[in-house]
Amino acid sequence: MRENSSAIAPIRPAISAPAASGLWWGLLGVAAFSFTVPFTRVAVGGLSPLFIGSGRAVVAALLAVLALAVTRQTLPHGAQWARLAVVGAGIVVGFPLLTSFALTTAPASHGAVVIGVLPAATAVMAVLRGHEHPPRVFWVAAGIGALAALAFASLQSGGLGQLHWADLMLFGAVVAAAIGYAEGGLLARELGAWQTVSWALVVCAPLMSALALVSAVGQPPDGTPAQWAAFSYLGVVSMFLGFFAWYRGLAIGPMAQVSQVQLVQPVMSITWAALLLGERLTATTLLGGMVVIACAGGAVRVRLGSPR
Repeated sequence: MRENSSAIAPIRPAISAPAASGLWWGLLGVAAFSFTVPFTRVAVGGLSPLFIGSGRAVVAALLAVLALAVTRQTLPHGAQWARLAVVGAGIVVGFPLLTSFALTTAPASHGAVVIGVLPAATAVMAVLRGHEHPPRVFWVAAGIGALAALAFASLQSGGLGQLHWADLMLFGAVVAAAIGYAEGGLLARELGAWQTVSWALVVCAPLMSALALVSAVGQPPDGTPAQWAAFSYLGVVSMFLGFFAWYRGLAIGPMAQVSQVQLVQPVMSITWAALLLGERLTATTLLGGMVVIACAGGAVRVRLGSPR
């Protein structure tokens, strides 16, 4: 086998950095991502979900090509191309398309809390792929946070167990993103944080360009200025700049712990949905948000090795 074969290549250690820096980089990425669901909800009001899911990737891919060319980045090699395809399948294809279709009917606040299971899913993928072994108390905090997010989503759908087809698409988006996050976090240690997402966008550019073209021909996009502004944010920040910080945080790691910072994303997204879209902020939303934040805080304390 070649030295760069994925079957024999060792997983590189985390980037050497201060203990808390991975969390801060991850939090910056989460802040950028927290607008994704509300702005997707805005965009689907006038643009087709297929165009939004694929077109935002095309916008980000153009920026990625420009950044890679200007900085003269070295081409990935060997198995790295296959791993980039895995990353792209998760964060460039799967998550954007599934969330765009789901949010044609689901409110932004509902979508935000369903996606709240993403940190726990990412932690599982990180352990499976990155061979990380977080302590038991970490899994307790992560598990409670995931259950709280699921219960929150169910109650907003009309009661426990009342999940709709949009929820299934959102959970599929969670699985896709978790795989992309975990593999991308490992690749970021080899290629760099922004280089990883850039190359993943390049790999997926032909497919997403074709889907965007088909969508534009079948249903010409005709959005309002606000809808186009939301689409621009999705392409420039959600699909590109946000990953600079997020993958940097995952690369510093440990991925399983850094991923838990994303438990605060549903709360942030619901806040933006209330402020920007006028969605009602109920007592259930506030209580669920408090539980999610508490679980995120517990997992973060484990990550920092707090003695208490």
